[in-house]
Parts: sequence; structure tokens; C-alpha cells
Amino acid sequence: MATKKTPPGKRRKKRKIRLSLKSSKMKKTDSYTDQVGWSTDVGTTLNEPVKPKGPDTIKHQCEMCGTIMKVPKPKKARYTITCPHCEHQESFE
Repeated sequence: MATKKTPPGKRRKKRKIRLSLKSSKMKKTDSYTDQVGWSTDVGTTLNEPVKPKGPDTIKHQCEMCGTIMKVPKPKKARYTITCPHCEHQESFE
């Protein structure tokens, strides 16, 4: 099939397309307010109070030599502590 050619005197004008954004037309302030749905608070859910974190170390006194040690807080219920001075082992349950 042959395509129709326009006569030389009646050509269509080519449209110019701008591909840039103008920041002057964009609003500077955000007027969006979240009223229904998910909360926008970061870090906490349902407005729960943040519990203060306890110390990561505990103080323990050796039964043999009496030295006071700072040991990391145990993650399990059963653990053992070895005294660095007298090599005495104490187990806790």
C-alpha cells in the first residue's frame, strides 16, 4: 500500500517536546497529611514507650580470691565464669 504524501505547500508542523522539569512550578511545601492508614512514625509502632536498655555488663565477685570482675551479661540461663586471677570456675543455673 502506498502512503499518502502531503503536498509540498501543506506540511504539518513538528511538535517540540520539553523533557526538563521546572522547579519554579513545583510547590516548596508538602501539604500532605496522613489521617487514615499506616502511621508515619519511624522506629516505634502503636506509640509504645521506649524501654531503657539495661547495662551490658554485670559485676561478679570471685568466691576464692574475692576479686571483682566485670563480665558480659549472659545470654542463657546457664553460664560459667572463670576468674582470670585464680582460674576458679563458677557455674550458675
